[in-house]
Amino acid sequence: MNVIVSNKYQTLLSNLNIDVIKNINGVFTVDDLAVQFKNFFFNKMILDITALDNYEDVNTIQKLSVALDMNKVILLLDDSPKVNSAVYLSQLVSMGIYNFTKNVDAITFLMDNPNTYKDVASFHQLNLNPEDNKLNDGRVDNNDFIGQRILGVKNVTPHAGATTLTYLLKRHLEALYKVKAVEIEKHDFMFFNDDTLDSVNSFEIQNYLNRNNDMEVLLVDIGENDVEQFCTDMIYLIEPGLVQLNRLVREDNRIFDTLKGKKIVLNRSVLSQNDVYDFEKESRSKVFYNLPNVDDKDDDIKEIKSLLLDLGFTRFNDDNKKGFSLFH
Repeated sequence: MNVIVSNKYQTLLSNLNIDVIKNINGVFTVDDLAVQFKNFFFNKMILDITALDNYEDVNTIQKLSVALDMNKVILLLDDSPKVNSAVYLSQLVSMGIYNFTKNVDAITFLMDNPNTYKDVASFHQLNLNPEDNKLNDGRVDNNDFIGQRILGVKNVTPHAGATTLTYLLKRHLEALYKVKAVEIEKHDFMFFNDDTLDSVNSFEIQNYLNRNNDMEVLLVDIGENDVEQFCTDMIYLIEPGLVQLNRLVREDNRIFDTLKGKKIVLNRSVLSQNDVYDFEKESRSKVFYNLPNVDDKDDDIKEIKSLLLDLGFTRFNDDNKKGFSLFH
């Protein structure tokens, strides 16, 4: 059985399909965790790094490595510049901490396939001077980020809004991240009059991703193409109207078995919280996010920011979530 220690990523971690014997949420000192788990048997601990008090100080992680067996700990990193600096990551590796990731979906893989030094050697910079990673004003340079996010967006019901949602995600992300968006085998992006949006065919996608490996985030409207293997994360859009749902199930009565454990987003939804609970019960699925109709001309859509926050883009403040009913 496993343990989850969460804070900012509580919602994301709650969707993990793993056996959990203990789940705690909040901010804890290393001593707090040492007392709680010193004589507590567990297989793996999934530790949201934001649940550690003073986690940006690598000395805190060093203290943690003394208190706990880090071979049993999987660290979920956040997007803070300090944690993503070359210095910080290199020091993790120097301490023998190899199982860290920014991708929640990678956690279950790491549970059965823990990293070795070979897997993280590229982060280990033996001759790195900490001062080399700072700007002239002393701030940390975040150009050395790791873990590029490639987020795929796919319609499950026809015309569920993947193209518009990809555009809206890009427009909100670009204020805080280096981001590009691309559609595959379509030319619908032209109607947004945004020349930073790209269109490629399915044979070009791998080269496109390689050419843009300096981006922190790549958004991919994958259409009907079988390119999910290129994405680090996926969201699956369902427009929950009665006709659309009935058509979906008639065409594939095992569709929700296929979607089990995946991030289902109800898009352009008019469902209430109780409606969402009924939907989950009837479909035997879990809704990741219930997204209502939004004004695609608005440059500051709180529901879009809240969805991005739930997807792990933590540069968006938690205050963006206030005042909205989110169903998970």
